Amino acid sequence: MSAEPDAAPAPSDTGADRALLRWLISWTRPYRGRIVGAIALVLAGSAFQIAGPLLTAAAIDLYMKPQPGTSAQHVLHFMQALHLPTVGPAGLAALVALYLASVMGSAFLLILQARTMLMTGQLVMRDLRDALFAHLQRLDVAWFNRTPAGRVITRLTSDVEALNELFTSGLVEILADLSVLGGIATILFALDWRLAFVAFAVLPFMILLSGWFRRRARSIYREVRTRVAAINTHLQEHLSGMSVVQLARAEQRTSAAFRELDAAHRDINIRGVFYYAVFYPMVEILIASGMALLLVFGGAWKYGGTLSIGVLFAFLQYVQRFFRPIADLAENYNILQASFAAAERLKGLLSTVPGIAQPALPFSPPEHASTFAFDRVWFAYEGENWVLRDVAFSARGGERLAVVGHTGAGKSTLVNLLLRFYDVQRGSVTVAGTDVRQWDLAHLRRRFAVVLQEIDCFAGSLRENVSLGRRGVDDARIRWALEQVGAGPLLDRLPQALDTVLAERGTGLSVGERQLVSFARALVGDPEFLLLDEATASVDPLTEAVIQHALERVLAGRTALIIAHRLATVVGCDRVMVMHSGQLVEQGTHVELLARGGLYRALYELQLLRPPEERDSAAGQR
Repeated sequence: MSAEPDAAPAPSDTGADRALLRWLISWTRPYRGRIVGAIALVLAGSAFQIAGPLLTAAAIDLYMKPQPGTSAQHVLHFMQALHLPTVGPAGLAALVALYLASVMGSAFLLILQARTMLMTGQLVMRDLRDALFAHLQRLDVAWFNRTPAGRVITRLTSDVEALNELFTSGLVEILADLSVLGGIATILFALDWRLAFVAFAVLPFMILLSGWFRRRARSIYREVRTRVAAINTHLQEHLSGMSVVQLARAEQRTSAAFRELDAAHRDINIRGVFYYAVFYPMVEILIASGMALLLVFGGAWKYGGTLSIGVLFAFLQYVQRFFRPIADLAENYNILQASFAAAERLKGLLSTVPGIAQPALPFSPPEHASTFAFDRVWFAYEGENWVLRDVAFSARGGERLAVVGHTGAGKSTLVNLLLRFYDVQRGSVTVAGTDVRQWDLAHLRRRFAVVLQEIDCFAGSLRENVSLGRRGVDDARIRWALEQVGAGPLLDRLPQALDTVLAERGTGLSVGERQLVSFARALVGDPEFLLLDEATASVDPLTEAVIQHALERVLAGRTALIIAHRLATVVGCDRVMVMHSGQLVEQGTHVELLARGGLYRALYELQLLRPPEERDSAAGQR
């Protein structure tokens, strides 16, 4: 499976857009009641907006410059139906009151509609973020290894936020604009069909302009998302590795790289600004052109006695309101395009199939499992670049296996395969006699505790870092685990004991203390298997002695696979396995392997028996 691309491919037709829109709308189904209510408010608000110019025309034709036979008679009949006065100043006052009521009603409905949609948008965003994060936790480790963290963060932040505006305003605003357009068009033709055709003379040009803007905006928004992901990736990598940047005096190089990414983001946004700068002035020109045509033709028909001043005045107001929603539609379509660009990526992420799938019918695991085995395993991370070649060995219950070998020999891959972070290409890996591919992943990984050289501590309390949210782990169990691994002095030193909040990545604790926390984390879950991958490689000898003492307690009664470069840590293991170029070349006890005089003895002598200058010389010869 390839890594997710920086930018989703452009949909080839409107069918793809409709599919994306259906996918977006599907997230609103739990809140369909709110959506229906917002639509009802939009339709009612649109009716109030449309009523204003019609009431103004009626006031002119009925009371300010009376003209017999005017279309304002419809308003007069409406007032009579409401038992409002229709004659003289009282009638004009009633009409003004209706106008004010329409304005106030429109504003009130707009408040209700905005509140409803803002709340709905936030609820939908919460659901989407929850679904994305839950899906990310189901993806396999290989996917994370080939996907930059900055790109993933962009998905959950800026891409989701791009959808927020769609749900809070975009879709409803599009519906409101369409409602206003339909209502205005109907009233214009009812008032005077001749003037309606004049008003719509510039409509084809408005549609062409909006289509041009829409096509350009789509590509711009997709490119902007790509640039934002690249910036986030750069920031994540270099901020987390700032100590390396400063030690290597690479500030200028990384700053130059960031400036290039930022300049690319700036340039694509400037292109978008150009399209905005052209679109909106052109909209104003078209609106002005439409109103000029109305004045020319309407004025001529007015002097010919076939058009009232009130109708002409209403047309001028309606035409301005008619073309404004068209411009708003282009802007809201802009929001829709930004949402589509984000939705393409989010939908692609949610549709990513984990490379490690749960078995259709997982077997019922035994209550206790204490054995595992590799049966002629061949494995490659890519193609046929084999990392493991025909590896076969097994571990009995309670046995301690050590794995040694040069860097790149395939040692850590054994851990990845046991935990089923990857699947083998040939052979099988079994736990309790059953292929790990038949295990339920949660049940399988619950049996193992892993302690790595790189310790992952999270922002949160010490309690949370040890328990990792596991059920049934109380404070007494956590304190017991910390004391068992020799972290009692750490508890005494921390001002709030288990409630002490650790910063990101365990800042505030030394490397050794973080390692003790990781051992306590392994012990508190009472696992059957313990996997140690260079667990003491980055600590000083004094701290290593404390950890070795803790390790004895953690290992008691458990089957263990211990990967180590420091051969002193494997002397007491039941069996030592020597890996070389992906193959298991030797195995036996420490004493047996030394007596055999093979690769293990060479490694042992190179590391422990010779002075540093001789070790370096021997390493170069080998």
